[in-house]
Amino acid sequence: MIFNQKVSIVTGASQGIGEAIAREIGQEGATIVLVDILKEKLEEVAGRFEAQGIKALPVMADVTDLRQVEGVVELVMKDFGRIDHLINNAGVTRDSLLLRMKEEDWDLVLAVNLKGAFNFCRSVVKHMVAARAGRIVSISSVVGLMGNFGQANYAASKAGLIGFSKSLAKEVAARGITVNCIAPGYIATAMTEKLSEEVKKAFLENIPMKRFGLPEEIAKAVKFLCSDEAAYITGQVISVNGGMYM
Repeated sequence: MIFNQKVSIVTGASQGIGEAIAREIGQEGATIVLVDILKEKLEEVAGRFEAQGIKALPVMADVTDLRQVEGVVELVMKDFGRIDHLINNAGVTRDSLLLRMKEEDWDLVLAVNLKGAFNFCRSVVKHMVAARAGRIVSISSVVGLMGNFGQANYAASKAGLIGFSKSLAKEVAARGITVNCIAPGYIATAMTEKLSEEVKKAFLENIPMKRFGLPEEIAKAVKFLCSDEAAYITGQVISVNGGMYM
């Protein structure tokens, strides 16, 4: 197992892509710190992981609150003395045409998707710098690369995450820390399952592979970027989208 003795923080870990990432890394021996605001779902995931032999610590926290984030990082350092991987996956959508978009919907999406990553990176990086090692992977989106109708807030947050990651990558590269993004296309999750068949069909027409991706396919890309095999890759955006945007 390639991540024995490693400690990984995964935000938005209670379902979907976050749960798949946590499972993929945990199966390779890492201790997974599961972060989310959904307490019951978080505990359910932790219970499933423990039954599968994956070491998991569920921690309820709001990624938009810097004090709560700092508390999570302090807890992890106290209990384990190290943080090897940070996966910024927490995200929300509040879709609407810009002319109708509420200010609070803009603020919430930017706070969770972008400021949440800032809060965790700011809190974790000092420990990685001291260790002269670390992997940070943030989950952006194909929408952050190409834009999307009715998602100005979401696209802005995901594009901002890319610029943020590239800048941080330059700041910490000399300390043995890599910072990269994954940009998923349309992935089969609870969110996409709620779409109408008509909308799903329209999406599929724009995907050359003619299928939605799987959370596990995002998780495997994250695992690669966290591994020693990706030690010379930093400041990059890896698109996992079935050819939807090239």
